[in-house]
Amino acid sequence: MAGNEKARALRDRLAKGEFILAPGIYDGISARVADKMDFPALYMTGYGATASMLGLPDAGLATYSDMVGRAEMICSITATPLIADADTGYGGLLNVRRTVRGYEAAGVAAIQIEDQEMPKKCGHTPGRRVVPAEEMVLKIRVAVEARRHEETMIVARTDARTAHGLDEALRRTALYEAAGADVIFVESPESEAELERIGKEVSKPLLANMVEFGKTPRVEVARLKKWGFDLAIYPGLGFSVAAEAMRLAWSHLKAKGTSIDVATPQYRDMHELMGFPEVWDFEKRWAP
Repeated sequence: MAGNEKARALRDRLAKGEFILAPGIYDGISARVADKMDFPALYMTGYGATASMLGLPDAGLATYSDMVGRAEMICSITATPLIADADTGYGGLLNVRRTVRGYEAAGVAAIQIEDQEMPKKCGHTPGRRVVPAEEMVLKIRVAVEARRHEETMIVARTDARTAHGLDEALRRTALYEAAGADVIFVESPESEAELERIGKEVSKPLLANMVEFGKTPRVEVARLKKWGFDLAIYPGLGFSVAAEAMRLAWSHLKAKGTSIDVATPQYRDMHELMGFPEVWDFEKRWAP
């Protein structure tokens, strides 16, 4: 599917009341694995993308070019709609317009922009500061106007909860809804009671961030739906499991001097996953 077709498919599933469960993907391998599993959407995590590209923390170090390139690569090898982290829009209002058009051209179905000051910090980490709500309202209005296909969704994230409390975060969500955001994302609520309150007070589609080792309690989908959430992302699950699996396998290699009898499960069909059968078919037809 083309990018706007993927966006339309995601928007239609939300309109029909389907809960959108999106695993966090960050590179070509994670994207290909998740794409085969019939999720309604995938989520390009800024933490995972920055870590896998640069080996650095998600602290505003990855540029627009880094991230739009990663999004384009992921969209080119997957059929599943992609929700993609676009940080603060990478600058002022002109940057937001460029970001939305670039992500949309890359094939992204839903573009997430947050109200942090630059340089941004990873959610659930200390020291996050937010811009005035009115500044974020303008960013959302620019983002909505900048998209070339109305199917493309704008996800407005507020990080105000940690520094300013839940009341301020919810005040901002009302402003962001009115500015035209399609999906609302309150980052780092700190209890199930807060999740329930957010679900009651936000009227537009609502996203929950179920992150490992964070401030927000992880809650199963049935309860998120009951409380009024429409989407849930799991940005850290994939890369944290993958990193631990590699550590265990390489610990065995170091200790034993061999990969024989490694206890860590291994993906058995890597050639098929990465598309080698198509390469081999091509070579049969065209190789001398």
